[in-house]
Amino acid sequence: MVGNLLLRGMFAGVIAGILVFAFAHIFGEPLVDAAIAFEEASAQAAGQAAEPEVVSRATQAGLGLFTGVMAYSVAVGGLFALAFALVHGRFSALSARGTSAVIAIAAFVAIVLVPGIKYPANPPAVGNPDTIGVRTELFFLMIVVSVGALIAAVALSRRLSERFGLWNGAIVAALAYLVFIGVVLYLLPPINEVPENFSAMVLWRFRTTSLGMHAILWATLGLAFGALAERRLALKGGLRPAFR
Repeated sequence: MVGNLLLRGMFAGVIAGILVFAFAHIFGEPLVDAAIAFEEASAQAAGQAAEPEVVSRATQAGLGLFTGVMAYSVAVGGLFALAFALVHGRFSALSARGTSAVIAIAAFVAIVLVPGIKYPANPPAVGNPDTIGVRTELFFLMIVVSVGALIAAVALSRRLSERFGLWNGAIVAALAYLVFIGVVLYLLPPINEVPENFSAMVLWRFRTTSLGMHAILWATLGLAFGALAERRLALKGGLRPAFR
């Protein structure tokens, strides 16, 4: 059963990957081109030699983008299915579609939205190459902290619900999560390496487009996998026997 759900999660990842690629190719790549043009103009003004193009932009925006997006989406889809198999029927009485939707929303908030508030996505020409290691470490640290805090909030909610009721427990746990994340966002060092003359509109559109790509990914996984899993579980009559 778990293996079957894993295949369904990967298939949902394929669907999500196709949609994300289409969105990124139409709305994201022109912004990347604008950022690259700015970077090249800045280098030329500074008298620096242009860097050789190892992979053409056409390949990057086409096959390269498609390969990267599909590989990421399929992998995330598989992990999504494993998370569903672990959670469904054990922490709530939600249906397969309900559980899938809740996981997708929680993952989007913890993995995308919260880290993106502190360290949003940046296009080419934004960021100092010398600090890429530090910036990467801080970003992944923010993801780990956010996911860990969300898991702790869910556990707190279940514990409080037994004493104060479902809604009260959920509200208190959500507030605790927000307060903790707020403290973490305040304590972690900020990163501001945007050139003064870089287009604010390009930067804003790139960040919202990046957020849109993730929203499409998680929304598609939540809806598509939920439908696929519900049909499979209806045929087999549940998920628990797969773990015995």
